[in-house]
Amino acid sequence: MASYQAPLRDMRFVLNEVFQAGEEWAAMPATAELTPDLAEAILEEGARVTQAELFPLNQSGDAEGCRFEAGRVTTPKGFKEAQRTLAEGGWFGLGGNPDYAGQGLPKLLTVAFEEMLYASNASFALYPALNTGAALLLDHHASEPIKQRYLPKMYAGEWLGTMCLTEPHCGTDLGLIKTRAVPIGDERYAISGSKLWITGGEHDLVDNIVHLVLARLPDAPEGTRGISLFLVPKRKVAEDGALGDVNGVSCGGLEHKMGIKGSATCVMHFDQAQGVLIGEPHQGLATMFTMMNYERLSIGIQGLGLGEVAYQSAMDFARERLQSRAPGGARYPQQPADPILVHPDVRRMALNVRAWNEGGRAFAACVAQQLDRAKFHPDGAVRDEAEALVALLTPVAKAFLTDRGFESTVEAQQIYGGSGYCVEWGAEQYVRDARIAMIYEGTNGVQAMDLIGRKLARNRGRYLVQFVAAMREDLGERAGPDLRDSHTRISLALVLLENVTTRVLGRSEKHPDELGAAAVDYLNLLGHVAYAWMWWKMMRAAQRGLGEDGGVGERFYRTKLAVGRHYLTRMLPRIEALERQIEAGAEELMNLAEEDFYPE
Repeated sequence: MASYQAPLRDMRFVLNEVFQAGEEWAAMPATAELTPDLAEAILEEGARVTQAELFPLNQSGDAEGCRFEAGRVTTPKGFKEAQRTLAEGGWFGLGGNPDYAGQGLPKLLTVAFEEMLYASNASFALYPALNTGAALLLDHHASEPIKQRYLPKMYAGEWLGTMCLTEPHCGTDLGLIKTRAVPIGDERYAISGSKLWITGGEHDLVDNIVHLVLARLPDAPEGTRGISLFLVPKRKVAEDGALGDVNGVSCGGLEHKMGIKGSATCVMHFDQAQGVLIGEPHQGLATMFTMMNYERLSIGIQGLGLGEVAYQSAMDFARERLQSRAPGGARYPQQPADPILVHPDVRRMALNVRAWNEGGRAFAACVAQQLDRAKFHPDGAVRDEAEALVALLTPVAKAFLTDRGFESTVEAQQIYGGSGYCVEWGAEQYVRDARIAMIYEGTNGVQAMDLIGRKLARNRGRYLVQFVAAMREDLGERAGPDLRDSHTRISLALVLLENVTTRVLGRSEKHPDELGAAAVDYLNLLGHVAYAWMWWKMMRAAQRGLGEDGGVGERFYRTKLAVGRHYLTRMLPRIEALERQIEAGAEELMNLAEEDFYPE
């Protein structure tokens, strides 16, 4: 059976010893009141509530799924009660603006709770994740009356938000949307059109659903320049916040999906539904990116959470599963066979998954730290540097974390052998639930194009220069002689990244296809180097912990160093293959005629 315990010890290590969260928070007035003791209490209670309320519903929710009948969507048994419990505990407003009853906690802390949500129940986690992103957008772009009316309810978990972007004919190309918004007076608009793949578009968890809808005004120019953003509630909301009549919003059905079956993925119809404009006319896509960028990190954490629960469950299985004898002879002669963890190949898979998970946890915390600095830091230069790193690393966080999350769930499933393919063990569900994270919120190929096109080529590598400078500053700090080999490996990886970047940018000046041909491989290369940086931070912190008798214990630190060496010696070398793939260029990809791709 599947099992999960929130990895609190590792989370504490990342927060306190790798990123010195207490010092970080004390340096920013907006977070100065957050003490380590309060942060610890939030982590402990977050672990308790997710393990007790959400994890027991994971397999049953997958088996039952959401149901659609007569325009209504019913979530799996127990979801509604879990929603109420989390709402009463204040978990929907952790990072919300305190001016509107949010708790104002920094991302460096809330990212840990997000991981717990996704690990314990990825389907359920999507409801609060979309709500948090929608509330973030409204806090940034809505008028004061809208904020007063909607944000307290969303932070309280009484209403939940969605984003309604694409349409049946669009996919990623949102410039093709046809949904219309017609002014009807009193700063209101009538919204008409259909949207699909809407997470949480309709459900029974709350009384009102707050849709953020992309649509076109009558005078809108073609393409993405003609998109505006509207708030369209399921039920109309009076100025005093009271719920009124049902708006012209209906669900046309549920998608039949490979995974995340407890998440209601809906086709939504808007028939003269009343809404209000958020932000400026024809600036809807830029406004929506406030939410989309938040969701991209959140979905990266989905990959991380699923990798963690898949690993823990596989290790429980490996401890009890007896198969053959260790290569050097019986390790447990009193038993008919040895536990499978004695076998080198099983250890290879287990260490791969663990290295991805622990590297990903540190990487998510790194991006979260930069988000906090960009939002809260009193020094403008620090804010600017943080914003540049966030811009560069957001597509990496979404794509690399979810690619590695899927890879981790597959490796963990493989540890079970045939049992991993059977439903009762839970491993196959984690594979199915992780697969979607590579697709939605912009496919990972789109993330790679965003990275290499907008974040690299468009500004001639300026963001990358800041990334390299920050990494070199870390590598310049003193470490013990036992980390010398690790330092050399990471330094060489950084040089490789710089050299590949220079060559790709140079070739793209004459051949535009070079960027697209290199995009995915380049994102993976940058992701590997970023994880190497995270492992350097963690190994150095573990070394300090050993020397100073740190709080999490000698065994933890020595294990951390061993897993770090595994990453650097057996996983980081993948960048050499990526370099060769990038060097192959675009010519062979583009030479084949289009008709030759189709079977005769």
